[in-house]
Amino acid sequence: MKKNNIKKLVSILFLKCPRCRKGNLLKGHPYQLSNFNKVNENCSKCNLKFKIEPSFFYGSMYVSYGLGVAISIAVYVVLLLLGWADQLLRVFFIICGTLIALMPYINALSKVIWAGFFFKYDPNTLEK
Repeated sequence: MKKNNIKKLVSILFLKCPRCRKGNLLKGHPYQLSNFNKVNENCSKCNLKFKIEPSFFYGSMYVSYGLGVAISIAVYVVLLLLGWADQLLRVFFIICGTLIALMPYINALSKVIWAGFFFKYDPNTLEK
């Protein structure tokens, strides 16, 4: 994997601005209930306006659904490898528990990925 792709993946996983990869997309962290699901108006580093139209981040629901399915499949494969997939009810509750525990992060991650579709990385946009 190229070094640039690794930097992009790290910036996505740490919920950074898609244009400068320095500022935070969210107000606080995903598990902070007072700021749950709240996106900053602008990037603190490059001043990018995140909400380019009303309800812009509604599209991130599709990304969130895809992430949820991918995580569910990954958990199921891990359970198969560990030999714990013999009882369907156990598998169901482990997958549901995992998704509930990761829901705030999945929600935040989907917003960063969604914004990344519309804003491209440009290291020259950082304010001096």
